[in-house]
Amino acid sequence: MKAELRIRGTSLAQLARDLRVTDSALTLVGKRMCRSQKIEKALADALGVAPEALFPNTREGEAQ
Repeated sequence: MKAELRIRGTSLAQLARDLRVTDSALTLVGKRMCRSQKIEKALADALGVAPEALFPNTREGEAQ
């Protein structure tokens, strides 16, 4: 993910600044250790994919 962001001219740190969240919050969502629709959407947008493709719903019955 980090390499693809770099290719596209951005970074996790830049996205964190743009979203006004901590780098660690972005990293935790990127590693799928916690969920945030706002961060998931920003990461997916930066990578040019749909959030559902990057972060598939892995918990049965979880609302989007």
